[in-house]
Amino acid sequence: MIRIGIDTGGTFTDVVAVDEETGRQASTKTPSTPADPAEGFMAGVHKILDLLGARGSDVAAVVHGTTVATNRLLEGKVDHLGFVTTEGYAHVLEIARQSVPDGYGNSYFWVKPPRIVPADLVRTVGGRLAYDGSELRPFSEDDAVAAARFFRDRGITTVGVCFLHSYANPEHELRMRDVLAREHPDAVVSVSAEVLREYREYERSVTTLVDAAVKPSIARYVGTIAERLATLDPAGERPPFYVMKSNGGVLSADEVVRQPISTVLSGPAAGALGAAVVAEAAGFGSVLTLDGGGTSTDVAVVVDGHPALTTEGSVGAYPSKIPMIDVVTVGAGGGSVAWLSPEGTLKVGPRSAGADPGPLCYGTGGTEPTVTDAHLLLGRIPPHLLGGEIPLDVDAARAGIAALAARLGLTAERCAAGILEISAWNQANALRQVTVTRGLDVRDFHLVSFGGSGSLLACRLADVLGLAGVLVPPDPGNLSAFGLLTVDVRNDYVRTAVARHAVLDPDAVGKTFDDLTAEASAALAREGFAADQRRFLRTADLRYFGQASEVRVDVPDGTVTTALADAVADAFHAAHRRLYGYDFAGDPRQEVEWVNLRVTGVGPIARPALRTAPRGTGAVARTTRRVDFGDGWTDAAVYDRAALGAGDTVTGPAVVEEFGSTVPVHPGFRAVVDAHGNLLIAREATS
Repeated sequence: MIRIGIDTGGTFTDVVAVDEETGRQASTKTPSTPADPAEGFMAGVHKILDLLGARGSDVAAVVHGTTVATNRLLEGKVDHLGFVTTEGYAHVLEIARQSVPDGYGNSYFWVKPPRIVPADLVRTVGGRLAYDGSELRPFSEDDAVAAARFFRDRGITTVGVCFLHSYANPEHELRMRDVLAREHPDAVVSVSAEVLREYREYERSVTTLVDAAVKPSIARYVGTIAERLATLDPAGERPPFYVMKSNGGVLSADEVVRQPISTVLSGPAAGALGAAVVAEAAGFGSVLTLDGGGTSTDVAVVVDGHPALTTEGSVGAYPSKIPMIDVVTVGAGGGSVAWLSPEGTLKVGPRSAGADPGPLCYGTGGTEPTVTDAHLLLGRIPPHLLGGEIPLDVDAARAGIAALAARLGLTAERCAAGILEISAWNQANALRQVTVTRGLDVRDFHLVSFGGSGSLLACRLADVLGLAGVLVPPDPGNLSAFGLLTVDVRNDYVRTAVARHAVLDPDAVGKTFDDLTAEASAALAREGFAADQRRFLRTADLRYFGQASEVRVDVPDGTVTTALADAVADAFHAAHRRLYGYDFAGDPRQEVEWVNLRVTGVGPIARPALRTAPRGTGAVARTTRRVDFGDGWTDAAVYDRAALGAGDTVTGPAVVEEFGSTVPVHPGFRAVVDAHGNLLIAREATS
């Protein structure tokens, strides 16, 4: 039986499949179809099945990484969205937070971004709960009916509901949902008690509204894919269909419709997980990951084999307090457009030519020079993509870059080199964000670079950042799709339960953990996991009393006792010291406060084995071509990666080519093939 992983990017749809009986793996790419992503998805399925000589009925499962939710938010497509909140809190979205991005930067004024819901589409309902969930004022049925009819009469069919302190008691929100179902049955509704049972009203409100905003599009998209997958089998049996979540797990398509917000960083999460698996097998437990695509580059940090998680992420302008892999995205992909600022300086991105119309060299209607055009002009990529499936027009790339260069008083080659240098620094700055700004030394890490364009600037990044080295896995353009086949089903549940450690009630904490575990277990049961297959991970968010932010630490299994709680507090002190350089352990004047309790339910899925590379017999260049690595033209040896084996060494200047990616090895660098076929790139030692 065949398991298929499909990652849909802005330019290409990447596909990896593994035969569970023989262990055979295959991978391919197909152009993405932005107008109808499901079309590119199914084209990839049929293409990979043809490669394996398999039929649709042989498909055991399909796992998908999608950017549907992400793109909807990044493009600001959240019109016709309504918001219901507690009476007196109509302006919670306007007030938001006091923090100002980048300390105002170079501007004298900072204007808050547009609200996700305009003020005239906010309705308030009487009734009030206390922080502990007790009712201070009863729920106003009349206000609720008026709000529901207001949205119905104006054709607002997507509504988010967030009442004050509903994380402690969901009763008022559930009653509001019942009223909406009765008075406005066409409405799609999200309530915060089911999206995020965690305090902080602004973030909880926006997270709930984001969930509501993407729910219709996710439901349509997932439904369309599911229908088309059913056509693979003549009997009409749809194979199990999973979607990647932002937290590094997967979820069945049926469950995704209930939790659409969980997919907002679906695609980037798969790449980080795949990179972690490959790096660990290569002997690197802690690495940086760089996923370079056609539209953007996603970077993350992996520590001790696990990508860093955060609940402080955002998508575009919208904070989303859901567990997600800590990914930083920059508009520095192969399709990023080179342009001149009003001041006459060269800029690259974040605007992208994407798959449609694409770079100039694609010959599909692109009118502006891109990063891919610069690589082609300098000879760093061949005059074709995908092993010759997509020919590239060198003359078109040269003409476009020459026109831009003339405005700068440069040659076409120097302009192209400048485009790539700016793109490299954009990527380097993103890598600094996930390391230096989080207290990590970027020089301590190897970089795992992947994606169709991810390894094109690997050597330059090693120099700019002082990296220990770069690891390029086999078939790097499809690593995100491979990552989809390595992840488990994961569901996260949280409950705010603020209490000072000195007076903590272990029984109450244990009861909350039991409740969360029961929710997680029920979700795994719906996914088809037997009781003995389900695993549960407990964590807690702690802080020093008076702090505004928390630190997450693991909570050991077992009955919650005073001794176990003390051990968790000790772990918090140690984690605080690692993060911030100090702690207050042993200081009775500074109390520890418990804030949020969390349970993650895990349903394990079998992982495909990593392939091993045959022993090399010595690297032999296939040909040579003229390449400009930044210091003028030189003759570079061109190697076919498929012909390289373990132990083979490629010394720059050289280019290593394969079906879905190209690795330029700059002068002064060398690449060694390891036992799994990875290229380990580093500067040559100097005496």
